[in-house]
Order: sequence, then structure tokens, then C-alpha cells
Amino acid sequence: MPAGSYKSNEYPMDRRAFLTAKKKTYPKNRIAGARTNSGIAPYSGPWSRNEVVHLLKRTMFGAAPADIDYFLGKSMDQSVEELLTITSPLPSAPLKDYDTSEALTPDNNVDTGTTWVNDHNTDDIIGGLRKLSFKKWWIGVMLDQPRNIREKMTLFWHNHFATEMASTQNARFVYKHHTLLRNNCLGSFKALARAVAVDPLMLVYQNGEQNQKGAPDENFARELQELFTLGKENHPNYTEDDVKAAARVLTGWQNNEETNTSYFTPGRHDTGNKTFSSFYNNTTIAGKSGATAGDEELDALINMIFSKGTEASVYIVKELYRWFVYYEVDEAAGQNVILPLAQMLQDHNWDIRPVLMTLLKSEHFFDVANQGCLIKSPVDFVIGICREMKVTFPGDNEYATAYALWDSLLYNCTILQQDPGDPPSVSGWPAYYQIPSFHELWINNDTYPHRKQLTDTLIDYGYTVNGFQLKIDVIEFTKSLSNPGDAKSLLEDALSILYRIELSDAIKEQLKREILLTGQTNDYYWTNAWNTYIANPSDMMAYQTVVSRLSELYRYLFALPEFQLS
Repeated sequence: MPAGSYKSNEYPMDRRAFLTAKKKTYPKNRIAGARTNSGIAPYSGPWSRNEVVHLLKRTMFGAAPADIDYFLGKSMDQSVEELLTITSPLPSAPLKDYDTSEALTPDNNVDTGTTWVNDHNTDDIIGGLRKLSFKKWWIGVMLDQPRNIREKMTLFWHNHFATEMASTQNARFVYKHHTLLRNNCLGSFKALARAVAVDPLMLVYQNGEQNQKGAPDENFARELQELFTLGKENHPNYTEDDVKAAARVLTGWQNNEETNTSYFTPGRHDTGNKTFSSFYNNTTIAGKSGATAGDEELDALINMIFSKGTEASVYIVKELYRWFVYYEVDEAAGQNVILPLAQMLQDHNWDIRPVLMTLLKSEHFFDVANQGCLIKSPVDFVIGICREMKVTFPGDNEYATAYALWDSLLYNCTILQQDPGDPPSVSGWPAYYQIPSFHELWINNDTYPHRKQLTDTLIDYGYTVNGFQLKIDVIEFTKSLSNPGDAKSLLEDALSILYRIELSDAIKEQLKREILLTGQTNDYYWTNAWNTYIANPSDMMAYQTVVSRLSELYRYLFALPEFQLS
């Protein structure tokens, strides 16, 4: 790709028309086919609740009211820098929350309520229970995320370097792999690609364990180039012979399940020279032998792939763009955003953090065209609503109850077609790559009713385990708003947290009148009801009057198409 040019292989339709929403105002000087001409110059516009919520919904799972208030007290620069400065410790490891009575080799040496990640066990039943424990734990980690981007980036890398837990019964491989992603979420893309190449879970998933001299397995060699570093757009610039040569480079790696590590076996390695095509400048990786051969040749392979600076940098920057900004990369975004950020990535030795810092502080990120334009993924939807509505969960001393309730949310993510830990293929979830629909794939005749069913359940009766009820407390959420006794203010405040598309004044007036005022025209019908309850919370009639109206209001807001947008 020539320097300074951008090849767009995108689409003429405006995908923001997918959901009914109030039309945004765009600059009049847009070029043909462009949503906006804005670029990566620093954003200098207002820093209000609107911009804070936009930033938080993109970098965390939902915009929790406490987080909104926290970052409103900081500048835009301070907020982005704090979100991209990860000082919080890693979350505690997943716990044994399962019954092992049916296992042939139960892990009796791991006490219930303690972690299993350091215990080796080959029983398939135990493996399955531990994998489920990991998934439930991950839901809990996302719910309790600190004020930084780490959890959003961990899911990003999980989608990018996609693995399926179903490929192994060794849950320790799974935990190790995801710890690698979490630890390196803002580090070097090149270093992470190198580490993933010999990660035990990836070796299992892509048959790397079986890759040996005389019978090279091409799976990972292909995906390393096609999906993980260069992208399909650059194929067939790299050739089938390049895939075969890379497979030979990668021969000899195996896993040790007992030590939870990968290792190199020199006798299984192809020691011959590996010559690549003109796409790689006819590079020859000299065959090595001995204990360090695997590392030396892998380093040479990664260096060769990343010597394709433009291709590799443009590819990963587009992936980041689709994750944090919008899934259509038009020509203007390519020239004004993708190319300069790709060059920045190369200039910073493939370090992701400066690139994200620039993107998230840019006029393009805060451009009106890029607000409220992403359809929430199932994980964003499920985790986000719990965090935004201040849903409470059991404390640390009630781990069994917590894990069971996290399992309920995991189930909802899965039926909404995003099962954390098990994307459908090595390509990740289709919503992040499937042209031309992309994120629209999250919404269909099956998933949309399920989204409403979840929100109705959380409002009406929730999920109850061991006497603990996981439920939206509509009164407690409303109390957190600035002036809950005023019907108009209540509605505006709630919408500022939950919505990214502004409802029309007519719709807001209708919601206020028909729900909060129960058909009356004067706002004091709500004010009186609220104040009566606040004055005497034990008055069940006053309580029911308030909770029924609020439940109906939030149930209605969650059901509108606009609520699906982030």
C-alpha cells in the first residue's frame, strides 16, 4: 500500500439508519461518502455529561452513575489518561464453586471457595466445571471493573486472538491465556502476537502441539498472518507457500499440562531454511537446531511479519477503530484517522497505548457522527445495564451465591449470541468482521425479544439464589438522580445515563404524562407521590405507587430501539 493512501473496501449505505433515532446534524463540508472529515486533532469542544457518558460507554461496560460523576470532576485529558493508566491489581483468581461428586478424579485437594488455578487435574468433568467457573468469574470481573479500560481491552484481544475454551478441558490453560491478554492489553501488539504464538491455549486450539517436522500443521501459520497481524485484505499478497514456510518455522512446540506451560522440543523441529515470497522481500529464515531454535526462528518470523509496517499497523488500527468508534471505515476515516494512527503505532514500536490515547482524545472520537452509533454487544448490554442501574451483588463472603448469579448473566450473554470464552470461530464474533452487516448481526428476531425479556426480568422479579435477589431496584437508581422529585428532571437524568440518542420532546412529554403522571397533566402528581414515599418509606401504598410507575417507565425505556445503541 503506497504511503499516504488509504484503500477503502467499504459500503455505500448509512448503517445508522438501522434503528429509528433522532437525526444528528453533520457538517456541511463533508466529502462524498464520508460521515465526517474530522481527524485525530485533539478534541476542544465541551466536556459535559454527554461526552463523559460517550467516553465511558466505549471504554468500559456501561456508564455507571458514580463513574460519570467521578470523571465530570476531571478534564477530558485527565479522564482519558486515567482510563488508560492501569494501576489496579489483577482480579483475584476464579474459585472452586462446583460439586465434584460425579468426577472420577475429584479435585479434593482444592477446598471449596479457594482457587483451582494452581492445581493440575486431568479429569474431564473437573475440566468442564472449572471452565464454567472461569466464565462465571469473568462476568463478575467485568461487573466489578475498576475505572480503567483493562476489561474492555481484554475482551477486544479475546476477539482478536480468538480461542475457544471448548478446544481443551484444561481450564488452567484458559486462565493463563486470559491473564496474558489482561496483563498486556495496552502494551506492544508485536510482543503480544509473539507471546500468543506459543501460548498453551493457542497451541491447543490451532493444533500447534501437533506441528512437527515432516508433518507441519498450517493452522496457526495461516491465522497468524490472515487474522492476527496482516488481515485478509493483504492475501494473496502473502502466498500459500508463505503459510507453509511459517508452519515449518513453528514446528516443535508442545504443552506440559502439569506445569501449565509450553516448551520447545528440538527433535520435532524442522531445521531446514525457510524462504518466503517477494511479499516478504524473499526473506530466508535460516534453519536452527538446538534448545533455542524455536525461539530464534519465531523471533525471526515475527520480525519479518511486522516488517510489513503499513499492512500490520493499518490492520490492527482498523480493528481498534471498529471496536471503539464505528464499524464502517470510510475513505475519510481511513485518510484522517487510520493512516496517521497506523504510522504512530509503528513510530512507538507497536505500543497500543499512545494510539488509543490519541484516538480517545481526538475530535473524531467525540464527533457527533460517532456518538450513539454502535449497537451494544450482548456483553455490553448485559453487563452495562447492571452497572448503570446500580444492581447489587453478594459480597466476597457469599461466593457461591455470586457465582450462581453471574451464571444467570452468562446465560443471557450466550443466548444473545456472545458467549465469553467461546467465540464461534478463530475469526471471533461475526459482528466485528462480517461485511456489510457488522454489529447489526447482534439484533435479529431471536435476540431482540431476549434482550427485552432480560430487562423485564431484572425489573419485575430478577434472579434469586440462596435468598439473594439479583434485581434492578428502580427506587434506589432513581434516588441517585439529581432531582428525582421533579418528573421532567428525573426523565432527563435517566436518559442522560441510559441513552445515547436523544428522544424527541414530544416522546419525553408523553412518557412523563402517561407513566409518571398516570395520565394527569400537572407535574405535582409525581412530585407528591415521590415526596409521600420519601417521607414514609414504610408506607406500602406509597411505595407501590412509586415503584409501579418507575418500573413501567424503565421497562418502556429499555424496550425502545434507541436503548440498543452505545
